[in-house]
Amino acid sequence: MTHIDFPAPQTELQIEEALSNNIFPSCNSFYEKIILRHINEKCANISHCMTSNSSSLEKPPLDERNIIEISCCGLLPSNFVLIPNELVNHIFPEDFVVISSEDSVEIAQVKSVGELVKIKRQYIGLFNEDLPSILRKTTMEDLERVRKNIGDEQKAIQKFRLSVQKFNLEMKLVSIHYQFDRKKLFFFYTADGRVDFRELAKELASEFKTRIELRQIGVRDEAKKVGGMGSCGRQFCCHSFLNNFKRITTQLANDQNLLSNMGKLSGPCNKLKCCLSFEIE
Repeated sequence: MTHIDFPAPQTELQIEEALSNNIFPSCNSFYEKIILRHINEKCANISHCMTSNSSSLEKPPLDERNIIEISCCGLLPSNFVLIPNELVNHIFPEDFVVISSEDSVEIAQVKSVGELVKIKRQYIGLFNEDLPSILRKTTMEDLERVRKNIGDEQKAIQKFRLSVQKFNLEMKLVSIHYQFDRKKLFFFYTADGRVDFRELAKELASEFKTRIELRQIGVRDEAKKVGGMGSCGRQFCCHSFLNNFKRITTQLANDQNLLSNMGKLSGPCNKLKCCLSFEIE
């Protein structure tokens, strides 16, 4: 069993020494430097307080490219993007940026930058894959376009519902997304089975004068998009921080002796809660 002793609180002398040593010059936050130092000490087993049977395994390589983590409501293929060299020192958390991928341009918000991103990517095994890239920080014109897109998304809701009734289709609209460059308009919906929406797509394309994509999603994806509060009183995990869904089975509940409370193990999506997987290891 792995045992970890957490480090004692930093003294003022230790803090001053760390600042003067400038251990991680690329990090803007001192507290980020403290976290990074402890992460690297654990990985190198400097404090000799962590043991693991897998210590002989090689760590994945560290991707040294300039990469940041972003949050985007569009359909980018990754939550990580490349930064051009000229923007490296000008992008900070919570900034809005324009992202370019193979077939789309989207607006995204920066979540984290610096060494923490590299270590996180190494931990989840990402290295040297193709990534979208930042075109620029957003301008006032970009933000005005986003505002117009959001307004047009709201107008499209009523048109979609009227068209669904017209063609007598069993579809529940979850969300609508206008691509930033307005080359595509996405409609996300749930349905009990397959839906023949060809006539619906033609009518929507004629109305909005752009390419239409209708995407059927599952109930867990619906919960992730809509968001809400779980029985624990916190935001849905899928909405707030989970990037991918794991396969959740009753075996996970059985291994944790939770089967006696099966009635409390389902989330608002009527699927087993994602948090059942958090402590299984």
